[in-house]
Amino acid sequence: MTPAQKVPVLLERLREAHPDARYELNWSTPFELLVATILAAQCTDERVNRVTATLFPKYPGPRAFADADTAELEEDLKPTGFYKQKTKSVQAMSRALLEDFSGEVPRTVDELVTLPGVARKTANVVLNTAFNLPSGIIVDTHVARVSQRMGLSKHDKPDVIEEDLMKLVPREEWTFFGPATVLHGRYTCTAKKPKCEECIFKDICPRIGV
Repeated sequence: MTPAQKVPVLLERLREAHPDARYELNWSTPFELLVATILAAQCTDERVNRVTATLFPKYPGPRAFADADTAELEEDLKPTGFYKQKTKSVQAMSRALLEDFSGEVPRTVDELVTLPGVARKTANVVLNTAFNLPSGIIVDTHVARVSQRMGLSKHDKPDVIEEDLMKLVPREEWTFFGPATVLHGRYTCTAKKPKCEECIFKDICPRIGV
């Protein structure tokens, strides 16, 4: 079965397994999702959610983050790891958002990636999840791993993997495919000891690299 032939089967089974697939970061505004995604770098979503539960009420919006005492914000972000760099990124992003976009999260990848600390994956998370815009396909470590094992991409770079997936997955499915594949990679197709025998794709997966 070719990669193109696999995709309709993947989508059908992902919808059965994760009909309400969503990115697992908690947020109530696009800005909060943007901050949470920056904090999630090299940190679990669960830990980020614990931090943002008190962080977002304390800093309601970009102005509050931009004007925050840096040392105090560092302490607030400490549990997420690499907190000095994350504090710098979040404050710089907030200031740029206020200066360049009047505090409103833009709705294009090209605009979002002009913000400090925002790369293409983060932009796709925000656009796919907050605005339901098929700007591209979210490719995090989970999606990259699943794509490689399933034979959907032979590449290692996220941007190139995304290009491969965008050629295979219909555009109207991009906002579902990313979050659903994240969940599959997080809970079934794990980095260590993948649960191949209980996988919904075990009959069509070549298990490349496993």
